Amino acid sequence: MLALLASGTSRSSSSIKLAESESAAQNSNMSWGTEIWDQNDNIAIHTNRGIDALDKYANFLRDRVAIETEYAGKLRRLVKNYQPKKKEEEDNEYTSMQAFRNLLKEVGDLAGQREVVSESLQLQVIQAVTLLSKTLREERKKCLSDGAMLQQNLTTQLSSLDRAKRNYEKAYRDSEKAVDSYKRADMDLNLSRAEVERYKNVMTAKIQQSDDAKNEYANQLQKTNNLQQQHFSMLLPAVLNRLQELDEKRTRGIREFIIGAAEVESSVAPIIARCMEGIVKAGESINEKEDSFKVIERYQSGFTPPRDIPFEDLSKLDPDTVQESHYSNSISNHLTIKGTMGANKLKKRVGIFNIFGSTKQRQIIEACITMKNSLTADGQKEDFSDLPPNQRRKKLQAKITELQQKIAQETNARDGLMKMKIVYEANSSLGNPMTVEGQLNESEHKLEKLKLDLKKYQGYLDKASQAQVATSSPQANRNQLQNGHRTSRHSNGSADDHHEDGDDQPDDAGSLSSSASPESGLGTSHTSLPGSGQGSANENAIGEDTYYETEVETLNPLGTCRALYPFEASSEGSIPMNEGEELQVIEIDQGDGWTRVRRANNSNGWDEGFVPTSYIECTLYA
Repeated sequence: MLALLASGTSRSSSSIKLAESESAAQNSNMSWGTEIWDQNDNIAIHTNRGIDALDKYANFLRDRVAIETEYAGKLRRLVKNYQPKKKEEEDNEYTSMQAFRNLLKEVGDLAGQREVVSESLQLQVIQAVTLLSKTLREERKKCLSDGAMLQQNLTTQLSSLDRAKRNYEKAYRDSEKAVDSYKRADMDLNLSRAEVERYKNVMTAKIQQSDDAKNEYANQLQKTNNLQQQHFSMLLPAVLNRLQELDEKRTRGIREFIIGAAEVESSVAPIIARCMEGIVKAGESINEKEDSFKVIERYQSGFTPPRDIPFEDLSKLDPDTVQESHYSNSISNHLTIKGTMGANKLKKRVGIFNIFGSTKQRQIIEACITMKNSLTADGQKEDFSDLPPNQRRKKLQAKITELQQKIAQETNARDGLMKMKIVYEANSSLGNPMTVEGQLNESEHKLEKLKLDLKKYQGYLDKASQAQVATSSPQANRNQLQNGHRTSRHSNGSADDHHEDGDDQPDDAGSLSSSASPESGLGTSHTSLPGSGQGSANENAIGEDTYYETEVETLNPLGTCRALYPFEASSEGSIPMNEGEELQVIEIDQGDGWTRVRRANNSNGWDEGFVPTSYIECTLYA
């Protein structure tokens, strides 16, 4: 049974294929010249519509090319707009940012492939479609012109036949009348012989004319039949078949153009697929743990959290210590909301040493100018002392590595120049050795300068490595200040503890000592101007119990600064600022990375506090 079904199925499929082949052969034998010989006008309309359809497809391709070009251009603009800025280069070390950069690269390649599609469609398809449409229109016009000429010839011949037939009919009627007139005249006895002879001559002439018209009609009829047969069997079918070939050529062209456009798209599909694979790989390369570790490496300061605040039992302290602690607490009560000492609450008594104010001011300005000249291009100090210990060591190590690479490059360049000089000295025809001498001296000078810079930064690194890492944060130092462990900040930003082995010795800063952090708001500045509320050690030593008065004066600004970045005050003693905000500088950075500034508030007063030095751009008064 299965075999019978299989054989029946095979016979059915073979019969279908045979029918299709016979239909195709029959269709191939059918032509417009024989099948639709009388539809000349419809054929002309059909061929015109076909060429219009080809032009429509060409317009479709042009619009698509415009869309592809616009899409590629917008993709490229998108990639350009989202390229990492120069100030964001430090964030490129994170895997997420690297993945985004790779994504932009793949999107740029994707835009390039869309441009390839646009160019290929324009060059390979649209130009061919335009050329074919132009050729078909010219051939159709010629075919229609030939068909019109053939039809005109046939019409002319039919007109000649009709005219010959009318002449024959007229001549025949005239001959019949002449014969009848002659018969009547011959039977009429009243007419003379001469008159009868005249009728006879007229009859003979008319009969001859009738015969001539008949022969002409027969001749024109034969010519018309021959021309008509030739017209409908050979001439007109040839024109119609040419129109058929023209239409088939158009149809075949549309097929090839559609396939060609698809092949153009398919040719870039593997590259687009690789772009998609690249985007997927970029996404898979993101590692959140690695990014978290890089954040630690980038921002780790090396400080330890503050220790517990010890309990202060007032009953076990000396009365002087209690009085001093009470004095410190009373001063703390004059701190502003941000933790800094308000300028309208304190006034340093003008002492005898204030006569040296102008000299100290000049020294301050010279120190500020020197400090400004020692800053790097990104606003940091040359030795990176304004950074936390860990970050400072990393910056110094990176700088040393950079200098070592430059030294290696310059050494190779110098060695090459020396070899060139030796070759020139051995063979003067190759060149003048003196032309290399200047370059060699310049290279030696650069190399010497780079080695000096390398030695200097190695010294900075050794100093940073040998220095004792701070065991407490600025917040911890502030807590120590509040518990009676006074520390004084020196010009290098370090803090010295004067309570060793339980000896209570006064520090150099007087009764009010400051921490190295901005949180206390009481930093002892050795570069503040006289009258700014920050005195020297000698001034503090005179009249300690009369150091502050009730009446105070506003601190004199040292200059102005502009905020480069926004800053949120997250610790006590600091104040927030917005990007581009203008502030007054009342105390410059002492090496701890903080600058004391102030600004006017809405209540006609001043807000003072500390901001990061690296977040501002200072302009000091001359």
